[in-house]
Amino acid sequence: MNGIEDFLLEKARKTEQALEGYFASWNGAPAELAEPMRYSLFAGGKRLRPGLVLGAAMLVGGDDESALPAACAMEMIHTYSLIHDDLPSMDDDDLRRGRPTCHKAYGEAMAILAGDALLTMAFDVAAQTGDAAIVREIAHAAGVEGMVGGQVIDLMSEDKPLTVDALRRLHSYKTGALIRGSVRCGAMLGGANAEQLAALTAYGERIGLAFQIADDILNVTGAEADMGKPVGSDEAHHKSTYPALLGLEEARRLAGEQVASAIVALDGFGAEGETFRDLARYVVERRK
Repeated sequence: MNGIEDFLLEKARKTEQALEGYFASWNGAPAELAEPMRYSLFAGGKRLRPGLVLGAAMLVGGDDESALPAACAMEMIHTYSLIHDDLPSMDDDDLRRGRPTCHKAYGEAMAILAGDALLTMAFDVAAQTGDAAIVREIAHAAGVEGMVGGQVIDLMSEDKPLTVDALRRLHSYKTGALIRGSVRCGAMLGGANAEQLAALTAYGERIGLAFQIADDILNVTGAEADMGKPVGSDEAHHKSTYPALLGLEEARRLAGEQVASAIVALDGFGAEGETFRDLARYVVERRK
């Protein structure tokens, strides 16, 4: 996995450098707001979504510089979602990536505003691509038929055991939409043709599901030091997970099936698609 980790690290560094530039340009922001925004945005993490944006742009023959605003916007939206997801009215989590969650460090009101600001400024950043289709793609991934819609379904289903099909729909919105949108934005900004975009859309959908199944498995089997929060903490909020519904072995099999399908979707890319094939495998082999 060293190769794919090096890839993600390179893309993370590039993304973080660009994010620093955007932060520097918001010199009128109150310090009391900028501090919790920075605390959460630069807290580490895999930077998977920016990696997908930048990697997809290069895979279709473009360059990743033109895709940087979309990569940054996706990471800002992902970070806002984590801030809000941790709030007492949502999952009520005390730890995120091994340190106090934003509302624990800065108070609930400031955490809400930091999340709001990251979401809003993400669209300012996305607009710097100069492509309204990218802004709309991100909005659809993050909005009512994407991440926010998935969060609502999740909240409404807390006391209702779900079927596997219902759980898949929930996560295709809550987790998968932003992953799929990241791949699509990169492909679009890299100049993908219709066939390439369709293949990468399928790839994004499948690794999005594999990612969530792997998360559910890690919440059962992972080490607390790796997860950055108590293992099993999500079970207090969500009764329906893939291991709970299917058992660990069947959940692993389903994740592997999605990875295999994602890899098949890349057949048309030849050797150039190897990094994305490795990335699909990494999604289910990671430890956190």
